Amino acid sequence: MGQQLHFVTVAATDLGATRRFYSALGWSPLLDVEGEIIFYQSAPGQLLGFFLAAKFNEDLGLRGDHSRVSGVTLAHNVERPEAVTALVDTMAAAGGTVLTAPQPGRFGGVFHAHVQDPNGLIWEIAHNPDWRIEPDGTVKLG
Repeated sequence: MGQQLHFVTVAATDLGATRRFYSALGWSPLLDVEGEIIFYQSAPGQLLGFFLAAKFNEDLGLRGDHSRVSGVTLAHNVERPEAVTALVDTMAAAGGTVLTAPQPGRFGGVFHAHVQDPNGLIWEIAHNPDWRIEPDGTVKLG
C-alpha cells in the first residue's frame, strides 16, 4: 500500500450543522448529497467527508452504533499566533465548541487551541515556529 491517505470520512450527526459550520469557514463542498454525505477537498489528493451517522452505520454493516468520533484530532497550521486566535473565534461563531482556548502548548514551542465541530471532530489550530507548510502542501518539520 502506498503511503497516501485519500479520504477521511467522519460520521455526522447533523449534516445541516456540518454544512453551516464549514461554509462559515469558507469551505465549499466538492460533492453534497442531501441527507447522506458531504465531501470537501482538504488537500491535493485528499477529501474530508461527513457521512450521516445512520448511513455510516448502515454502510459499515455491523450491529450497533459505530459513529462516535474519539481519539482523533485534525490539525490546521497557521503562520502566526494571532491567526490561531482569529480562526478559533471564527470557528466558535460558526457553531464550534472551544475545548482549549488559544495558549502555549506543552510540547515543542507550539501555540494552539482545540475546537470541536458539530459532529464532535476536534480540530487543533496551531502555530509552530519550527514547522511550515510549503506552497505545494509539503510539511516541513523542524
